[in-house]
Amino acid sequence: MNSGVGPPPSQFVVGTLCDNQCCSTDPFSRNASPTGQCCGAELRALSSLEAMEKLQGFEFWRKTLRAARFVLAPMVDQSELAWRLLSRRHGAELCYTPMLHAQVFVRDANYRRENLHNEVSPEDRPLITQFCANDPEVFVKAALLAQDYCDAIDLNLGCPQMIAKRGHYGVFLQDEWDLLERMIKLANEKLSVPVTCKIRVFPEVEKTVKYAKMLENAGCQLLTVHGRTKDQKGALTGVASWDHIKAVREAVNIPVFANGNIQHLSDVQRCMEETGVQGIMSAEGNLHNPALFEGRNPPVWEMVEEYLEVVKKHTPSTLSYVRAHLFKLWHHTLQIHQDLRDDLAKAKNLAGIEEVNTQLKQRCQEEIDKDESERHHTGLPFPHWICQPYVRPAPKDPSGENGVKAVSGKRALEDSDSSNDSLSKNKQKKKVRNPQKNFCPELKPKYIKCEQCGNPKGNKCVFNLCRGCCKKKAYKEVADCPGHGLRFKTKALKQTLAVQTETPISS
Repeated sequence: MNSGVGPPPSQFVVGTLCDNQCCSTDPFSRNASPTGQCCGAELRALSSLEAMEKLQGFEFWRKTLRAARFVLAPMVDQSELAWRLLSRRHGAELCYTPMLHAQVFVRDANYRRENLHNEVSPEDRPLITQFCANDPEVFVKAALLAQDYCDAIDLNLGCPQMIAKRGHYGVFLQDEWDLLERMIKLANEKLSVPVTCKIRVFPEVEKTVKYAKMLENAGCQLLTVHGRTKDQKGALTGVASWDHIKAVREAVNIPVFANGNIQHLSDVQRCMEETGVQGIMSAEGNLHNPALFEGRNPPVWEMVEEYLEVVKKHTPSTLSYVRAHLFKLWHHTLQIHQDLRDDLAKAKNLAGIEEVNTQLKQRCQEEIDKDESERHHTGLPFPHWICQPYVRPAPKDPSGENGVKAVSGKRALEDSDSSNDSLSKNKQKKKVRNPQKNFCPELKPKYIKCEQCGNPKGNKCVFNLCRGCCKKKAYKEVADCPGHGLRFKTKALKQTLAVQTETPISS
């Protein structure tokens, strides 16, 4: 079993997928399978010794996770190694990797190296690796490749974003209980580390409790409950329900972490008292104040300088990750110093980012020396150069008038989208760049669909097809389509005439 600080990368032995050489060697090594794929042989079951060593439930939480209470959430492109190390310095007791795509992880050796192998540090334990997946076999194959680099494997059942809907994973699996049960059971059976889940709640408390108990019965050893529903995202995020979390905690016999509504250390303490959970997970709150679990609100430059030191000393984080973290930390100050916002966006290397941070620090220190009346007043809980608690913006009033109660839910979005006066920020920006562009769905031209594939047909196509389908049909039937500029029949006739008019060669 994995416990405490793991061995250095060279001493790890990766879990075997099959008995063939392509899977029994280190998949992170360049000598592994040339395609970076398993040969597809049947997954082996755990030996009796391995099964005995795997801790479960509260024993796993107490011994392997060291009874962690303060948890850094899995965040795509944000909870990378450098940020995890910074968060651990300031109170985080358990960290999650960013969400990894199970299918890509199994298929691509470079993806595995970049997202896990190169992100290993003895200081970064206990650690849970999170995957998104919708296939039991693929999920377990990915988990087997990762299990010796972490202390548990987490299945993401909480991502509400559109990419998760298109990929059919995250919270969009929460109604497929049979599939989830098979995924958790197979993982619990095959892995040498525990399997955990991160979920969102249903609107009904009773259904949420049944959902949690189903996952527990399938083999989930720890549950993180985000107290928001699938539809609570973006402008409709709203407040997380601690009542749902409390009900789950009282119904299951495994450790539960709560996620949602955490802005201060006092919120952490209050949530644990009200819900009875074992730990608190922070995402956005941590990104805006990495010292949240210490109960401090330090100067932004202090956190930035420490983060950049970690990046340089321990791990070469991708520049886009570093820049994204600085935009979060300096968010309020950059609204005042717009010129430095542009400089940060254009920085080509770490030295350029450090220079922007130095200039921001100098400007803030100059403002600190000014009289109170000369400072920028932003209405924030603290001066803009201090790490702020994260407050989600309230939904906009679709009526556009103050004092009129906003309509909640999807209907508000539908109503606002139907008016040119209530365009989304993205569409407003596009309209500024291109005033002639029409954003009203009712006024957009209605295209007739291709009779074969459903794409818009060519306006002048003689077959009422799109270009791709028309080309196939015209080629097969040796026909012309002037609308698409296809001349198969004409060319065939020309070739026939050319052959007929050729003069025979005399012997």
